[in-house]
Amino acid sequence: MPIRNKNRREFVRGAAAAVGAMAVAPQLIAQAAPVRVGYAIARTGPWTGGAQVSQEPNYLLWAEQQNAAGGLDVKGARRKIELISSDDRSDVETCVRTYEKLMGSDKVDLVLPPWGSNANFAVAPLANRFGYPFLAPTALSRRLAEMKLPYFFLLLQQPKPMCDALVDMLKANGAKTVAVVYVDDLFGLENYAALKVALAGSGMQLVQETSYPGGVKDLSPVLRSIKDKNPDAFIGFTYPPDTILASKQAKEVGFNPKFFYASVGTAFQLYRNVMTPAGAEGVLGMGSWNAKTSPGAKAYFDAHTKRFAGKEPDRWASGHCWAGLEIMTNGVRQVGLDRKALRDYVANTTHKTIIGDVKFTGSENTATPGTVGQWQNGEFEVVWPQKVATAKLNPAKAVWK
Repeated sequence: MPIRNKNRREFVRGAAAAVGAMAVAPQLIAQAAPVRVGYAIARTGPWTGGAQVSQEPNYLLWAEQQNAAGGLDVKGARRKIELISSDDRSDVETCVRTYEKLMGSDKVDLVLPPWGSNANFAVAPLANRFGYPFLAPTALSRRLAEMKLPYFFLLLQQPKPMCDALVDMLKANGAKTVAVVYVDDLFGLENYAALKVALAGSGMQLVQETSYPGGVKDLSPVLRSIKDKNPDAFIGFTYPPDTILASKQAKEVGFNPKFFYASVGTAFQLYRNVMTPAGAEGVLGMGSWNAKTSPGAKAYFDAHTKRFAGKEPDRWASGHCWAGLEIMTNGVRQVGLDRKALRDYVANTTHKTIIGDVKFTGSENTATPGTVGQWQNGEFEVVWPQKVATAKLNPAKAVWK
């Protein structure tokens, strides 16, 4: 069951003091009540790596920044934010129970989403039933869009645009053969399916396609098999631990294709640190922004890095998470905490964010193009498509170091 985390209560102490000082003005007390924002997030278990890079640090930074400015602007009235949060333990059932309590009995004012496609797939119908706008920054699933839930919004580019961009890049740079591995869950299966559609008619041959179970500890037999086929491109639809595992073991077995692409976690500072900047050089992955993308993106990057003692946001979902918080902040300023009005604002507005324009068609953000990122000289650059690139693609990966 979720609890009010005492570590988060520091955000509302100022508000509590203000309420006590205004005991003679009941109408002002009501205005000064904190905005209660609930969420569950992985602090333990296999989802922790992604959740604690791409989401929870952003929630904390957002609340701190808003409270430092006097509170969240609710139609012109500043109200402190109170975060009500708990560990979902990387467990879908715990996640669902937590959100059901937050929205059903606790009746928080707003909710922020959990990490990952699986958790969002489970919680999205619940948020829709209770009528809470839900802006998910780490859900990558066409099935979620096809559910047509009016309160649910997907901030990330979905499998089709991401795979279309990847295949377009590979084709434009002479790749002829491709091998793919994918985690056997919603994320992996949907991206693998989108890749196969994108490859059809491209002139590129898929020489090996292999699934693997979540929590895999050894990919070296698969990588050796792929190495024997000598493909131009390796594509992994992988989670952070698997992304690092595949990279380390590719180096160990001497597999160094012209294009090495892995998915979730490639855009993390952790990847660069573990592989070293020289070892990461030329590696491709899912990513769509960095500090060069916009002045707002640089301000966010710098604030995040300063607040968390050098811990950088990742160059993909962290930016989308912050964009979702920007959208929520602007919506509350415009329409207040009426959740139906807030939902309509989200659905019907072209939003200006640190990652560029965000516009929803149904549940899907169709304004942000599919992108490919690449490590170059210690920075994860956007390299495709060229219209949003922060650097030119290096079309031949460096040898592993």
